[in-house]
Amino acid sequence: MNNLKIKYTEIRVIKGDITTLKVDAIVNAANNHLVMGGGVAFAIKKKGGKVIEEEATRQGPIEVGEAISTTAGALPCKFVIHAATMGLDFKTDE
Repeated sequence: MNNLKIKYTEIRVIKGDITTLKVDAIVNAANNHLVMGGGVAFAIKKKGGKVIEEEATRQGPIEVGEAISTTAGALPCKFVIHAATMGLDFKTDE
């Protein structure tokens, strides 16, 4: 586990199942339309509930490089941060 503390905020990098972490927030590498159809995003939706995707897509689409947050549904964390790392067309540089 790696920790980074900046003033009153601590960031931890943890290896494991993201859907089981009892933390303030987890980060989902999302597409810019915030659709949670595959990979880690789908695992988050499957365990946390469709409400996470519904809440996210109401805030989108967003630009690649931007992020939004949602509640965590049935997950043990408090929030899910959805960071757009690619367009829905899988382009990462537009």
